Amino acid sequence: MAGICCPNLIPHLNRTTTQSPLNIQRVHWARCCSVTPENENKTKTPRLLRLAVSGVTEWLRLISSSTKDRVDDELKTRDRDGISVSGVADVLRILESDYENAYFVTGNFTSAIYAEDCIFEDPTIRFRGKELYSRNLKLLVPFFDSPSIGLQKIEKGVHTETNFVLATWRLRTYLKLPWRPLISIDGSTFYELDEKFTIVRHAESWNVSALEAIGQIFTPSFGKPYY
Repeated sequence: MAGICCPNLIPHLNRTTTQSPLNIQRVHWARCCSVTPENENKTKTPRLLRLAVSGVTEWLRLISSSTKDRVDDELKTRDRDGISVSGVADVLRILESDYENAYFVTGNFTSAIYAEDCIFEDPTIRFRGKELYSRNLKLLVPFFDSPSIGLQKIEKGVHTETNFVLATWRLRTYLKLPWRPLISIDGSTFYELDEKFTIVRHAESWNVSALEAIGQIFTPSFGKPYY
């Protein structure tokens, strides 16, 4: 989960054969915002919601400071040593492994395949830097209770000579808050690659709006199971 403006680059895909890479029919831009500067002010996430997300993030940082050392010890990222990437198939294989490690909810991901200034975005936030992404994961992980992230499908494709990997997933987790809210999101992540097959953009799209996602945090689960 990256966080307030979502220039979503996830395209509609058309599979020509079950063995061939994906071809783009057209690019669908999410409603939350566009990456083009001229559209940014028209469709960006409301300022109040931006402030709310920033406030919650800062609050989590403050109350999680006591567990920082423990989390830093538990969360590991694999560096470039032993990582060999020579094509999109290698990136897809590594991402599959990261999903097997449930990297969204454990923080255990292969940072070596990401550019230092990689863009991370979801319907609530947008920022640069894989180190910041790693810190955000470390911030969130201690608050997950019985988390589950299931990879539904992962595919590779190309658009105007730009390679990408598209993964669809299902996230379910309670949060360790007194009212034990349930976070339930079905989504997809678009991994854009550069010419060296390094991930330069990690863009999430959700089946709920940013406001609905934030609302889940403040909704008691009343012991409701997730599926």
